[in-house]
Amino acid sequence: MKKEFPKKFFWGAATASYQIEGAWKQDGKGESVWDMFSHTPGKVYNENNGDVACDHYNRFKEDVKIMKEIGLQTYRLSLSWPRIMPDGTGAVNKKGLEFYSKLIDELLKAGITPWVTLFHWDYPLELYKKGGWLSPESPEWFAKYAEVVVKKLGDRVSNWMTVNEPQCYIGLGLLTGIHAPGDKLPFRMYLQAAHNALLGHGRAVQVIREHAKLKPNVGWAPVGGHTLPATDSKKDVEAARKATFSVTSQNAWHSAWWFDPVFFGKYPEDGVELYKDIMPVIGKNDMKIISEKIDFLGLNIYGAGTVKANAAAKDGREEIKAYDGHPLTLIHWNVTPGALYWGPKFFYERYKTPIVITENGLSNPDWVALDGKVHDPQRIDFTHRYLQNLKNAVSEGVDVKGYFHWSLMDNFEWAEGYKHRFGMVHVDFPTGKRTIKDSAYWYREVIKSNGSII
Repeated sequence: MKKEFPKKFFWGAATASYQIEGAWKQDGKGESVWDMFSHTPGKVYNENNGDVACDHYNRFKEDVKIMKEIGLQTYRLSLSWPRIMPDGTGAVNKKGLEFYSKLIDELLKAGITPWVTLFHWDYPLELYKKGGWLSPESPEWFAKYAEVVVKKLGDRVSNWMTVNEPQCYIGLGLLTGIHAPGDKLPFRMYLQAAHNALLGHGRAVQVIREHAKLKPNVGWAPVGGHTLPATDSKKDVEAARKATFSVTSQNAWHSAWWFDPVFFGKYPEDGVELYKDIMPVIGKNDMKIISEKIDFLGLNIYGAGTVKANAAAKDGREEIKAYDGHPLTLIHWNVTPGALYWGPKFFYERYKTPIVITENGLSNPDWVALDGKVHDPQRIDFTHRYLQNLKNAVSEGVDVKGYFHWSLMDNFEWAEGYKHRFGMVHVDFPTGKRTIKDSAYWYREVIKSNGSII
């Protein structure tokens, strides 16, 4: 059987509001926890912040032209909640909401389909002061915000994602303190915040379906913990599958803890047993709300660990450490192309829901060469290898609808500041000048061929 992507497979790139927009106080925008965090000395690399970032807020028309030149069919963007509602609730900032309306119009005029993420980490600072995701009111705060957005944009937007990577904004933000707001809470409190975030997701799904004027295609974009089998043997594959979905310790990265409630309406049994003394307060209808039916499962996939079956080891498997000198990206993540085969395969088998690859890419040491161009062969090779694996998964029946490369442009990489460049478009941050990289032109050919050159 010939390996190929489906005819309706779509190709795009993704960004996040705080990472590219800048304009942190412009036109009535409120502050987010990331404004607070990045302005706190010692929290972000080299005291960087997102005050200006890529200045996308003021240069969005230029950026859409670049998207069109690259040939993007789709663009995944996120909205800044405090830009739209400065206090998180109550008054709506018309200029902030209008910015996104103009951006959507510009994308549609360029023939690019917008995929909108309601929340990508920049939580309103005023709501954080009221308890943030720990507040029992937080799901309704999010639902009200979603309603404002969908009523404004739902006549032109049909593809929606509720939240991006709750494992990060809850786990890294509230448990380890590496990300905004920088809290280090007991695991019991983390579990409650996680539950409230899941409730917020469910309420947003309800709101989108109620208020969207176009038939909505609704999903979310969590980051799963992915595991590869050391070999293709049945024992190793089963060991990797179990490792992907087992809950074995107190950390934020157990996939089943986040995914099972959404698809099965319950927390995984091994996790419930492990956390039995610190389980969150669960209301009568909570799990029904959390498990509101969604149309697709977004997966952000960059890499994976590896395990093999070992009957003598705990849980019947053991982790295989990367060999000395294993390929690494600049951010020191292992290069594991098989993640884009086994990840979609395992998650599709378990949840039986169409998949969209909502993020995949790498940090690379890019700069403008003497010829004025940006040559990034590592990004081309990395993406080529990963897409080969995705094509294999699709050819074997895994229902993958599309792929978003992370990222469209170099941006503010959270606590890493401007140290890392994930973009297909180089940004000179002092001037804001954009330079399309070699990888973007290569990706244009991938899109033209619907991946047949992979």
